[in-house]
Amino acid sequence: MKHRPYVGSMSQTTTDLDATGLLCPLPVLKARKRLLSLKAGETLTMRADDPAAVVDVPHFCAEAGHELVSSDIEGPVQVYVIRKT
Repeated sequence: MKHRPYVGSMSQTTTDLDATGLLCPLPVLKARKRLLSLKAGETLTMRADDPAAVVDVPHFCAEAGHELVSSDIEGPVQVYVIRKT
């Protein structure tokens, strides 16, 4: 079983979004749309390779009130875990 420490006592449901190959503002727009279908406490794991995402995703989370649980880099791809609030 894969350990996911960011989930904690919240819902363990997570949704994946592959936004690689998309340029600003599409990764954030697709994340916003996907988050609409989630319940509070559920997480969205988004992969993106747009250089602007390192600024756009944290800004989006702060503005929309969602929690940016983690951000990581896997080679050329950034991985963001966003918890819907």
